[in-house]
Amino acid sequence: MAWPAVAADTIKIAHIDPMSGAFADAGERADKMLRAVVNEINAKGGVLGGKKLEVVTLDNKQSPQESLLMLKKATDEGIHFITQGHGSNNAAALSEAITKIYQRTPEKAVLYLNFSAVDPELTNDKCNFWHFRFDSNSDMKVAAIVSYLARQKSVKKVYLIGQDYAHGRAVRDAARRLLAQKLPNVKIVGDDLHPTGKVKDFSPYVAKIKASGADTVITGNWGNNDLGLLVKAGKEGGLKVNWFTFYAEAGGTPAAIGEAGVDHVYQVSEYHTNIPNSSIEPFVRKFEKETGMSFYYLRMKTAIEMLAKAINQAKSADPLKVAKALEGMRYQSATGEVWMRPEDHQLMAPLYISVMTKAGPKLKYKHDVNRSGFGFRTEALIALKDSVLPTTCRMARP
Repeated sequence: MAWPAVAADTIKIAHIDPMSGAFADAGERADKMLRAVVNEINAKGGVLGGKKLEVVTLDNKQSPQESLLMLKKATDEGIHFITQGHGSNNAAALSEAITKIYQRTPEKAVLYLNFSAVDPELTNDKCNFWHFRFDSNSDMKVAAIVSYLARQKSVKKVYLIGQDYAHGRAVRDAARRLLAQKLPNVKIVGDDLHPTGKVKDFSPYVAKIKASGADTVITGNWGNNDLGLLVKAGKEGGLKVNWFTFYAEAGGTPAAIGEAGVDHVYQVSEYHTNIPNSSIEPFVRKFEKETGMSFYYLRMKTAIEMLAKAINQAKSADPLKVAKALEGMRYQSATGEVWMRPEDHQLMAPLYISVMTKAGPKLKYKHDVNRSGFGFRTEALIALKDSVLPTTCRMARP
C-alpha cells in the first residue's frame, strides 16, 4: 500500500488514558508531559522537513471497553499513531484490536507506543508487531529489585500486595518466582491482591502486613489512590517496613507519604529527579517552571523522540515503514543508550533503584517531587546489558 510522505498538515498522536475517575491525575499528568515533549520536537523543526506532531487526548476512563471506543474514534479521524500507559488491561485490549484493524482495514493501520503498561505478556506470548513498549516490563523490574535485595542482609520476610488485574498478578508471579530462585532463604509471609482503584481504606491490609512480621513489601501499585493511600495507611498504622515500588515518584505520592518514606520507600525506574549530570536537565527545569509539576515520564520522552527519528528515517508517516525503522533502533536517551529489541518490541534500558530522601534547593539532593520537600537518590544502577531477559515472543509480521 502506497503512502504519501506528507499526508496532512500534522501527524497526530492519540493519547488514550484516564482523564476522569480515580486515575485521572495520572492520565492528566502524562498528557501534560507528552505535550511538552511534542512541543520540544516541533520547536526543533518537527519531522519530515517541517511537519508538526499533534496530540489528540482521548479519555478511556481506565476501562478496556472505553479504550476500544477511543481507538475507534482515533482511527475514524484518520490517526495512525496512539500512545497509552496506564493499565495493562487497557494495553492488552488495544494491542489485540490494532492487529484486527490491520487485518481488516490495512489502510487504517495503527502503531501503538506503550509507555507504561508493563505486563510481560504484551511482549511475550501476546506480542504484536504493531505494539512497541518503552518501559521495562514487570519481570525486568522485579528482577532488578530482587538483585538489589540479594545484597541486603537484613531482608528476611517479604510481603506482596498488588492490584487485582494483569499487572498486579504479573508482579506477584515474578516476585514469587525470582525470590524462590535468587533468595531461597527469604520467606514470603503474605500475598494480597485488591480491587483496582476502589479501596479507600488500606488499614486492614496494613494490619495484615504488620501481623506477618514482614520487613519488606513489594508492590506494583500505582496512582495516588492505590499507591499513595497504601503507603499513607502504612505510615498511619506504624508499619516499619521497606517498600519496593515501581511508581513512588509519580504524582502526589511523595507528599502523601511524607517523612515516614525517607530511607524506606524505594522505586525501580528508568529515571528519577536527582540523576546526576543528565542531559535532560534543561528540559525538566523548563517543564517544572511552566507547569508547576515535576517531570516523570522519561520513557515517554524517549518513545516520542524515537518515533520522530523513525519517521525521518522512513521518510514517511506510513506506520508500517515507521515500525520497521523502530525495530532494532538504538537511541541515546538522557540516561544512556537504549535499544528496541526487534524480536518482541521491548525497549532495553538502564534501570535505577532509588530511595526517598529529603530534597530541595538548599539540600544535597536539590530536586524534590512536586514541591513536596522529598525526592529520590540513586542506590543502585542496573546497566542495560544486565536488564535483558529472554522472550517467548513468536511475532507474526505483516
